[in-house]
Amino acid sequence: MASTAMTRQEREAFLADVHIGIISVHDQDRPPLAVPIWYSYEPGGLLTIITGRDSRKAALIEQAKAFSLCVQTETGLYKYVSVSGPVIQVEPRVDPKERKAMAYRYLGQKTGDSYLAGTAERDEEDVAIRMRPERWLTVDYAKPYGR
Repeated sequence: MASTAMTRQEREAFLADVHIGIISVHDQDRPPLAVPIWYSYEPGGLLTIITGRDSRKAALIEQAKAFSLCVQTETGLYKYVSVSGPVIQVEPRVDPKERKAMAYRYLGQKTGDSYLAGTAERDEEDVAIRMRPERWLTVDYAKPYGR
């Protein structure tokens, strides 16, 4: 059977597409925290999440200095990319342009504008966390079938 692993170009393009990610971060007191999250990624770059400065995610990431993120297709033949790596940067204030780009990425312009208007108070409460993907796990179950 042919390999189901993605090439570097395939995995980076897949991660750059719009998916809801499941972030996983070490928690010393219980099993790892794993929750859905929006993210952004450009091939060869850093993976960015935006979250509340006082959130459990942010606190655990600050302690662990690393996290993992898994994205997948929801229909067969399934594909997924899982990345993990160190936190390179935490920006204490999210650039409004970046927040807008993230909202548009997931919601489109019209709904994104409504979301931004309804969550404007978060501008002061959110942080941008950037991770360098170092470890990759990938599967594309369509590859053995030439799709």
